[in-house]
Amino acid sequence: MNRATVSSSLPSSPSRRSFLGLGLGAGAALALAACGSSKGASGGTGTGSSVLKWGWALPTSWDPVFSSAGWDVHTLSLVYAGLTKLDPHGAAVPALASAWKYNADGTRVTFTLRPGLKFSDGAALDATAVKKSLDRGRTDPKSLVAPQLTSVKAVSAPDPTTVVIDLTHADYQLPNLLAGKTGMVVNPAAFTTNAAGLASKPAGSGPFTLTSYTQNAKAVLRRNPTYWDAAAIKLSGVEVYPLPDASTVVAALQSGQYNVAQIPGSQVEAAKAAGLEVQVIPSMVVATLDVNSSKAPFDNPKVVEALKYAIDREALLKTQAFGHGEVSYQPFPKGYAGYDPNSANLFPYDPDKAKELLAQAGHAGGLDVTLTTAVAQGEPEQIQAQLKKVGINAKIEVIPQAQFTQIIYIQHDRQVAVDQFAGRDSAVQAFQVLFGEEGLMNPGRTTPPELTAAVDKVTRTPLDSPDYPTVLQAATATAVRSTPNVFLYTVPRILARTKSVSALPEFTVVQRFEGVSVG
Repeated sequence: MNRATVSSSLPSSPSRRSFLGLGLGAGAALALAACGSSKGASGGTGTGSSVLKWGWALPTSWDPVFSSAGWDVHTLSLVYAGLTKLDPHGAAVPALASAWKYNADGTRVTFTLRPGLKFSDGAALDATAVKKSLDRGRTDPKSLVAPQLTSVKAVSAPDPTTVVIDLTHADYQLPNLLAGKTGMVVNPAAFTTNAAGLASKPAGSGPFTLTSYTQNAKAVLRRNPTYWDAAAIKLSGVEVYPLPDASTVVAALQSGQYNVAQIPGSQVEAAKAAGLEVQVIPSMVVATLDVNSSKAPFDNPKVVEALKYAIDREALLKTQAFGHGEVSYQPFPKGYAGYDPNSANLFPYDPDKAKELLAQAGHAGGLDVTLTTAVAQGEPEQIQAQLKKVGINAKIEVIPQAQFTQIIYIQHDRQVAVDQFAGRDSAVQAFQVLFGEEGLMNPGRTTPPELTAAVDKVTRTPLDSPDYPTVLQAATATAVRSTPNVFLYTVPRILARTKSVSALPEFTVVQRFEGVSVG
């Protein structure tokens, strides 16, 4: 494959891609005017009246520019499309754009739009609309995607089907980056007239259109017949509900409240016994301990290293995830280009070594820390017990999920927190979030210079270059050896479904529903 050009006829190739929740606050029922019935909206080859009832999660905002949780990408992908999308392995492939091409030095990329594109309200989706949407994302003072677009110098639309993005430096990650929230194209008619309204009434060109929304309760969507790949959408609609309670999710699936739902590892056997189909889909999510290296005692590298050896990851995986997933010492799972085999067993459980390192750091008699979490029981308590064995006395502090991001990642005033990280659409974006000086999940706000250099090299390496996996893995190796982040185990996406629902596509990064039907 020519590294400069990608088209819809090219095969997919592995190259790749969050979870930070922040509540919207008190909500009210928001009624949205529906444009016709579900039956009439089906249209095309995806006719029918099959509705998927998905027990999953509702977004922090329906506006991708102000969505504050990476996890939102799953629901936002129902109503928005981007120039690209990610294939099952996480590589960028054509979506609204049928092809793209870089110039010789990687400082300009030209996207060619498919002809006749429309937003869900029927308005034309042309290059000018794409330009306005991207410019809003990178220039709005309160944009949460702007940090990912700092390499973009200018966006232009020389003709209706051509979008040209000029870059400040070579950046071959852009096609992957634009496949997620950062690149979702928002109808300019919406944000120029009522930008605040996008929080509850999205205006995109995705496979579905939101018709009604009750905050924290339910979102109802109907099939969008003008979606660029409408022929692949067999469902007439989707209903999205908040994450089901673990103790009742199987019964809710049996009763028909949902016909697809996320379930924890603890419910897999019960779901199977109830006659439900269960798919365990590999994902980019990894359980973590986020360590603030600007706070004592973790400003001492030896204490950080002791922490990494003090954790029995196998025990956590077995108890907390019922064995669903794999022990991990890095942010990327096996099978992803950034997975570094040489870091596969980097910090094995070794309490004696942890004690030795603590003694070297001047804490032979032990030390006290505060372990912050949004979950009162379970994993924090198990980690607390493991740390006690090496002389680290951890006091558990529980804070509300809605305040977690603000306290841990904005105020930066906690020592160590229990969390999860679910990657990003591009590997460089993941590095920025986890390890960058302004990275949201880097509470210490420091980045080793050797890691900065390694990530810069990744940015400047074309995704289809034979050197790309080696360069990316080298950056991963540098990151996990030079930063305080403690990775624990991978967290697959576990979805149970009734037998009336066909098999779900197994996309690593974002759950998609092309080809899915409900009988």
